Amino acid sequence: MTDNTAAGSGLLDRSRTIAQPGFNRWLVPPAALAIHLCIGMAYGFSVFWLPLSQAIGITKPVACPDGSGVWNALFTTLCDWKVAELGWMYTLFFVLLGSSAAIWGGWLEREGPRKAGVVSALCWCGGLVISAFGVYTHQLWLMWLGSGFIGGIGLGLGYISPVSTLVKWFPDRRGMATGMAIMGFGGGAMIGSPLANLLMNGGNIFEWKGAFAYFHVDGFKTATSVGVWETFTVMALVYFAFMIAGAFGYRVPPAGWKPDGWTPPASNGDSMITTGNVHLKDAHKTPQFWLIWAVLCLNVSAGIGVIGMASPMLQEIFGGALLGHPEIGFAALDAGQKTAIAGIAAGFAGLLSLFNIGGRFFWASLSDKIGRKMTYFVFFGLGILLYASAPSFAHMGSKALFVGAFCVILSMYGGGFATVPAYLADMFGTQFVGAIHGRLLTAWSTAGIIGPVVVNYIREFNKSAGVPADKLYDFTMYILAGMLVLGFLANAMIKPVAAKWFMSEAEVKALQAKTATSVSASGSFGIGRGGLDRQAALAWLAVGIPILWGIWITLQSAIRIFS
Repeated sequence: MTDNTAAGSGLLDRSRTIAQPGFNRWLVPPAALAIHLCIGMAYGFSVFWLPLSQAIGITKPVACPDGSGVWNALFTTLCDWKVAELGWMYTLFFVLLGSSAAIWGGWLEREGPRKAGVVSALCWCGGLVISAFGVYTHQLWLMWLGSGFIGGIGLGLGYISPVSTLVKWFPDRRGMATGMAIMGFGGGAMIGSPLANLLMNGGNIFEWKGAFAYFHVDGFKTATSVGVWETFTVMALVYFAFMIAGAFGYRVPPAGWKPDGWTPPASNGDSMITTGNVHLKDAHKTPQFWLIWAVLCLNVSAGIGVIGMASPMLQEIFGGALLGHPEIGFAALDAGQKTAIAGIAAGFAGLLSLFNIGGRFFWASLSDKIGRKMTYFVFFGLGILLYASAPSFAHMGSKALFVGAFCVILSMYGGGFATVPAYLADMFGTQFVGAIHGRLLTAWSTAGIIGPVVVNYIREFNKSAGVPADKLYDFTMYILAGMLVLGFLANAMIKPVAAKWFMSEAEVKALQAKTATSVSASGSFGIGRGGLDRQAALAWLAVGIPILWGIWITLQSAIRIFS
């Protein structure tokens, strides 16, 4: 690698991202949020399924001939796609996210977060443009390739791009730092879904019960277009601007830097926070890696299955009770009533999204106080209780207890994502934590298959067996509670990494020398006690305003559950 002082070093080179004196570390979290809020729209892609399922028919789907297979769906221009065929993009998102993070995590550590952020922007936004062309030409394979495959690679690189950097900038508050960034991934759909709906169908950017409104948007939907390809194109441009700004906002600290006045905690043989570093090539050889892999996989499997079925679950369990008629079961509702409760259930999904986001910051920050292992014990212990109690809350007819239970569950689902990077840094050190985290995300890819399969197939089995709608999910909740029991046991088995796996001081210094800088590695940046100066305040406003707008829209929808 070229020396960081060498003339002609590229704009994306890691050496160009090393922070200079006076840099405020509080500029790094909003840079990470700028990227995560954009790629987090992967969670909200379901907003496009129904419009795309009638892209040709416009007002209603044009059915394909009986017996048409997936091959026909990939290339046909004569009939509309089914939602199930479009849903494969969602699967591709998270399979490619985990695999690309695992494959290119080591490259990210060598090349730095800026280059990874730019590549992520090109993949994610370029994938949206390819998908827009796929919608325009009605070619499903282009959508799978664009957003599913290429966009999925962008998801993986964008997701892990800030992890190692934030952990190194905030050794005193690892959980809080990663929680701030990773909450953006959970918040992407909270902003992107209503934005996509506005672009497609039109509406007011901000309103309250029709009393006042600002910035009316005319949607792209017309008599000849459902407005999706135009929406993809606009969102690609907006996201690209935000993601490039975030990528160029990244800075890495010099080797050995630590905040002013902060002293690393003293280490002993029983400490769960190491002062050493495990090499990327050795991390997966330790039992700790696979135990944390199991912890994340089981926590995510339980939560992701609920996310995918949140709307139908609330509708089928409470039926007419959502409209003030508890005596009417779901099957007895007429078409108009089902439409009404679908809107209420959308508010439930939005509320879960809000707790998913808040939990990422809350639980990760709490883990700085009580430790990562204890935080996961809380996730599993409280999760077991809530999952096992959910059927009782449903049979009691208590919407408040049922919704409250799942809000807490989804906060811990998000908290698990945000806490695990700090858990890895505690166990394996900070030198390769981004790449190790990338490999660990294969647990997410696995959970993305296990969770929905468990929830969906048990529901279908119960439905075929004639189980009433309000009891369809009882057995599922007990299965998910059982998964958390396994997660609790895996977490209990995690011990400090054996000394034989740690690199020597000489090996660490040789690696760090490749990114050495003439700037002192002491706390001379004046950022250890740094706060929101003018530049940092502007950066936080740039990401904070969209987040607040998303929260406002979500709360407006969610309040309908209890109105």
